[in-house]
Amino acid sequence: MLAPMADKSPVERAREWMDQDPDPETRADLLALIDAGNETELAERMHAPLEFGTAGLRGVVGAGINRMNRAVVIRATRGLADRLLKEPDARTLPVVVGYDGRTHSRQFAEDAIAVLVEAGIPVRWFDGPTSTPMVAYAARELSAQSAIVITASHNPPEYNGYKVYAPNAAQIVPPWDTEIAEAIDAVGPAKDVPLAQDALSRAETIPDSLFDRYLAEVGAVRPKIATDPSLTIVYTPMHGVGWRFAKQAFSYAGYEHVHVVPEQAEPDGRFPTVRFPNPEEKGAMDLALSLADKQKAELILANDPDADRLAACVPTAAGRWVQLTGNQIGLLLADFMLAHALKAPQPLVVSSIVSSPMLGSIAEAHGARFEQTLTGFKWIANCAMDLERDAGVRFAFGYEEALGYSVGRIVRDKDGISAAVLLADLAAHLKTENKTLLDQLDALYRRHGLWVSLQKSITRPGSEGLAEIAKAVEHVAANRPELLAGQAVTAMTDYRSGGDERPRWLPDTNMVGLALGPKGRVLVRPSGTEPKLKIYVDLAVEVSASASVRDKEAEALDTARAIADAVAEHAGLGAE
Repeated sequence: MLAPMADKSPVERAREWMDQDPDPETRADLLALIDAGNETELAERMHAPLEFGTAGLRGVVGAGINRMNRAVVIRATRGLADRLLKEPDARTLPVVVGYDGRTHSRQFAEDAIAVLVEAGIPVRWFDGPTSTPMVAYAARELSAQSAIVITASHNPPEYNGYKVYAPNAAQIVPPWDTEIAEAIDAVGPAKDVPLAQDALSRAETIPDSLFDRYLAEVGAVRPKIATDPSLTIVYTPMHGVGWRFAKQAFSYAGYEHVHVVPEQAEPDGRFPTVRFPNPEEKGAMDLALSLADKQKAELILANDPDADRLAACVPTAAGRWVQLTGNQIGLLLADFMLAHALKAPQPLVVSSIVSSPMLGSIAEAHGARFEQTLTGFKWIANCAMDLERDAGVRFAFGYEEALGYSVGRIVRDKDGISAAVLLADLAAHLKTENKTLLDQLDALYRRHGLWVSLQKSITRPGSEGLAEIAKAVEHVAANRPELLAGQAVTAMTDYRSGGDERPRWLPDTNMVGLALGPKGRVLVRPSGTEPKLKIYVDLAVEVSASASVRDKEAEALDTARAIADAVAEHAGLGAE
């Protein structure tokens, strides 16, 4: 156990950290900051340890207790190992380890393997950058007792992370997360944690044939419908690991006209052509859009760097490209999967609570069960497994508005590869009917009512920023507004309490909900992985047969934008 640091100066904390850090590079980084007298930076790095959020550990790579580094990874893995060793099968069932293409990911993965092997825990690992969904798939397929993937998903280049899966092949939820955190706290200095020197030779490499098994399962959930294989697709993996997997998946599905963005095709942790490797960020899709124009493409698909998210752009009738939102992709895929799902047992669709409520209407129309969970696919997966066991339903589809989708029961996490194939299938099927994804979306809106969804994020970096965000949520909870941009606030739900009266996938969480009029809502919460306050606005508008969907959508989005700005002002963070 590390000595308490709360009452010590940043320099004292840094020196104590250096004494237990096995990595000479990060020790030298801290020493340089001490010699420069940079107590502000030292305070940021040493103010508090990284904690498990919606995706495990994640932070800026660097020296210190509040950064991602070898010492943090070694202690986290020892804590995980100690928790696993309490189970009877700990020395027989494997732990799966994978890593993405970021600059420090291979080293962190090797450190994790060295800790596990020395602890006597068998390891199956991917010897090369792989996708997060493949790690999750391997955990399920190989009956692993746990899995670790080193990734920071779509975060900026300076970040990395450590994602952990439970024995059920879904990301950890209580009590696993707290038990692992307690075990990590009990671990001594990182330099004293034993590491196997020949770890990689004692770990078993996962063969490429595992992906063939994955593709066969994807093939089994694809609807048996007419498709036009001439569909022209432009694809980008955003300098991540996706192309290796997407290339094979598209070929397996019969799509021969797939053009990858060459500048972004191979893993590169520096992400040289994008400021922020998130398909939702402005400018991130520019190269794909340019290539799509040259190739006269009909669909643009993009994975984030670890290929667990999917973005899509489609052309309008006027030839202008439009990027679909995460909710729009989720609703299209949900309707597509439910239209072709078996009716018995009853199909189940699940979304995160911050995703569009419109999924409930689509589920009802198909006779499916609809559930909402906290943000994070760990909750979606656990909800699905619980209800399959207890309610006799069969999971068909899950999604969260942040571009995460799970089709069928293949991966108990979001999966951008299978979602890409299924969205291409839907587009290729519509092409046989001279329709597009936008046509299908408009049809859903006319059938179920137009739901518009808007998210506003307010960034406040550093420890002071986190405190400001926490204060903002507290203020909203304590001071329910009467009006937001002219819309009446009719009720408030404080999700920070009352979890014992909700399903286990909706426990207490730092979020406040505001009901707007007859059909609308606002949710306010801090991000689980970034120093941001997130404001979600969802509004429903009826669309008559003669009305323009685009005009109604633009009008409703203007109202939603004004509501989000009003929430930010009310929370004391300004209209950023």
